[in-house]
Amino acid sequence: MILEGSALVPGACGELVQGTLQGTNFLVSCPVNRYSRVTVRLGHKLKDAYPAKRLKTYQAVRRMLELKGLAGYGVVLETVSELPMGKGMASSTADIAAACFAVAAALGSKPDPDWIATVALGIEPSDSVFFPGIVLFDHVRGNLYELLGEPFPLGILALDFGGVVNTEEFNRRLDLPSRNRANEHAVGQALNLVKAGIARKDALLVGRGASLSALVNQSILPKPRLEELIDFTSRHGGYGVNVAHSGTVAGMLFPPGLERDSFLLSCLVKCFPEVKASYPLRLVGGGPRYPGMIRLEGGEHREASTRG
Repeated sequence: MILEGSALVPGACGELVQGTLQGTNFLVSCPVNRYSRVTVRLGHKLKDAYPAKRLKTYQAVRRMLELKGLAGYGVVLETVSELPMGKGMASSTADIAAACFAVAAALGSKPDPDWIATVALGIEPSDSVFFPGIVLFDHVRGNLYELLGEPFPLGILALDFGGVVNTEEFNRRLDLPSRNRANEHAVGQALNLVKAGIARKDALLVGRGASLSALVNQSILPKPRLEELIDFTSRHGGYGVNVAHSGTVAGMLFPPGLERDSFLLSCLVKCFPEVKASYPLRLVGGGPRYPGMIRLEGGEHREASTRG
């Protein structure tokens, strides 16, 4: 008998805040309406097969099966993703989480985000997009978790300035703990603003907190012309700018719909010609979706199974 399950998990446009609290790593992801979809087929007679670039996703499925006492099952894995890799858009976490939720669906078991957090963090530092809502999470060891609230209407224009960042290498930086310690006071202020903004559904407070966290992160992984981008966003009706603290993207935060405004986009191209790509997005909550609940909108990158 072959068991099959599919699940989707959103990616992120970087983080609203990231840093340390009394030496403990944390982030507040910014989940968005671009998704990774993973389908798994499980069975005793199946030979393992997975896309060449999705070894970590396959490892997550294997760990899930071990937790369920089903290590003898073979795995066939397929992925469809709207998320570019190495940009800070949670592509790897979304793949891993979607695969774990797909395994749960195939087995007819209730998905447990805490289990999935354990599996994901056993592979690499992870975003918090497998948890429903918008949460604060220790992305390195899982020692912090706090549900901050549900998403509210917020448009995001994600900008990619080019290049890629390896998240595992970034988190191994020897100077990272000391730089985070030096930034803790300002990061704490940013977190308080974002918390209040999410609780009140006040996009301006969220934008202020996100901008502050982005500016503080310039001492760790700078984004080009960030202060100018924040000023540009404000002058065009936006709330602020968030960034991928360990990636290459920045997000301009706007009232819904403005992220697709043609005049805004033309001004952006003239003022920031170094931007390599842009993606109009919306804030969403984390957690799994299932086929039929949502349709991938575009930018799909399909990878079929190859022999493992």
